[in-house]
Amino acid sequence: MNCNWNGMRWLLVVLLAGCAWVSCIRADDTGKPLVIGMELNYPPFEMTDAAGTPTGVGVDMAHALCAYLHRPIDIQNMPFEGLIPALKTGRIDLIISSMTATDERRKSIDFSDPYLNTGLAILAKKESSIQGIADVDKPGIIVVVKTGTTAADYARDHFKNATMLALQQDTACALEVVQGKADAFLYDQMSIYQFAKKHPDTTRGLLVPFQKESWAIGIRKDNDDLEKQVNAFLADFKAHKVSMRWATNI
Repeated sequence: MNCNWNGMRWLLVVLLAGCAWVSCIRADDTGKPLVIGMELNYPPFEMTDAAGTPTGVGVDMAHALCAYLHRPIDIQNMPFEGLIPALKTGRIDLIISSMTATDERRKSIDFSDPYLNTGLAILAKKESSIQGIADVDKPGIIVVVKTGTTAADYARDHFKNATMLALQQDTACALEVVQGKADAFLYDQMSIYQFAKKHPDTTRGLLVPFQKESWAIGIRKDNDDLEKQVNAFLADFKAHKVSMRWATNI
């Protein structure tokens, strides 16, 4: 793969030393289900297997949270841009969907403590002159973003010269670059790495983050008791080394 950092490997490290701690907790199936909203279209975090069953790192964390709280789980799959409205109206209790905790989103909902630090990166057309975010906002450049994401917010707030195209699926966004219809796709580092690795003949992954971010669990405002419970879970989750982090090997 051709990328900015020669010899880099990006790894999502899931430390499983605390799995015995998680497996010994059993949910109380007679309790009120905890309804968790997520978009099951974001591997390896939130997705479905061949049988259509929710799976992934975020799904595993959701199950661990419900076990910790002794409540059965109810996962509701919905488009990413529909998650916050569903939380605000009470259709779901929490959002666990690789969501960045931003000041703008905090106007509508609350967030737990962060559980993963990440950042925004660039999928560039292989033969383009783009070497960083400063090269994207130029006349004639077409940049594609996924609707409802922090990358879309960044492009809207910072770009004055580039042409922005917003699509609902990240795979469709990446395909615009792969087919040469767009010059750049702005998205999270893990996904950019995966898309660039899958399409090395037509794309380059610029993995140095141009905006650092943290993912957190979305909670309805004024639900202080649940927020305290979620943060207590995350503290135990980390203490028992069941955590997620980015690691690099240069």
